[in-house]
Amino acid sequence: MRIASRLDEVGFSDIVQIRNKVLELRAAGQPVYAFHGGEPFFDTPQAIKDAVTRALADNLTRYAPSSGIPPLREAIARKLQTKNDMHVTVDDVLVTVGGAHALYAAFQAALNPGDDMLLFSPYWTPIRDMVTMTQARPVIVPTTTARRNGLTASLEHYSTPATRAIYYNTPQNPSGAVFTRSEAEEVAAFAKKRDLIVIADEAYEDLVYEGEHVSVASLPGMAERTITAYTLSKTYAMTGWRVGYAVAHEPFMTALRKIVLYSTNGVSTPTQWAAVQALATPESEIAVRRQEYRLRRDKLVTGLNELGLECPVSAGAFYAFPSVAKIHKDSRRAAALLLEKAHVATIPGVVFGAQGEGCVRFSYSVSPETIDAGLDELRKFLT
Repeated sequence: MRIASRLDEVGFSDIVQIRNKVLELRAAGQPVYAFHGGEPFFDTPQAIKDAVTRALADNLTRYAPSSGIPPLREAIARKLQTKNDMHVTVDDVLVTVGGAHALYAAFQAALNPGDDMLLFSPYWTPIRDMVTMTQARPVIVPTTTARRNGLTASLEHYSTPATRAIYYNTPQNPSGAVFTRSEAEEVAAFAKKRDLIVIADEAYEDLVYEGEHVSVASLPGMAERTITAYTLSKTYAMTGWRVGYAVAHEPFMTALRKIVLYSTNGVSTPTQWAAVQALATPESEIAVRRQEYRLRRDKLVTGLNELGLECPVSAGAFYAFPSVAKIHKDSRRAAALLLEKAHVATIPGVVFGAQGEGCVRFSYSVSPETIDAGLDELRKFLT
């Protein structure tokens, strides 16, 4: 007896092991300064929680269409038209069980066994395994090198006759890098020239501090060759609610609908009504949260650089990605030392791809007090 061979190269993330270690330390009564997470620092807003309560009271608990309830898909389409400058209709929108489900469905819809997928690195840890599960091959494109040498030249260098698609994430996790409009245009031009599909991950679209967020599907000629994945988790502090959505034209939308139908048959109905309320959140409220993140970013990045942990200023998302070479050249060992000696929990950079080695990921989606206390412990450890 054996499992399906397509899972042979698919593993589990180190992040789970780190979370378990943090829980062990806390259970033993030891303080931990938790910079390892990927969740917003604030709670789900009350208006969103009230919306799910209303849905329950109104008995909106039966099966919904597997593609999503019409009011939510309509709200998403309006948001995409006004905020992302995308020419879409309700028929181009599919509600998913979080952004991860949208990405999973996109890879399954776009990739065949033996295809190559260009993947900017470092990357969010599940992406490589999601590609591998399709029996396609992830081909790594180092982000820093690509931005220095030009994205077109780098994509040309790493593409093969089997290249089928590009994974395009902006703002990026873990580095916080934000691709510029001109870089998005380079990716678009390359995709059109090579007749490639672009799978765009815009989970952190509302957390851009330097520059602008550009949806690659909004560029000329890209809507028909782009599948874009979104989540409500980061903007609205709805990580545990598991709501996201995918955006695509045909023939991809029919494929995505099949995958959602036969994997989850849709998203919890009351949760979708809460998502309708979330999308009604004024942009002014989102801007206030963004400023709070910016202040946390500046506090943490300044502190890390003062301690000699060289750290670029992240343009987006809510992560800092400093070098920890002065602690240990092996990022797993460096992260273990930070947790054991300073009780500062981070994620080793190598889990985000080989290009992350030598760094660790800090999340600044924590309280300012946690940042101050964590920096104090780091100072003691490093001096």
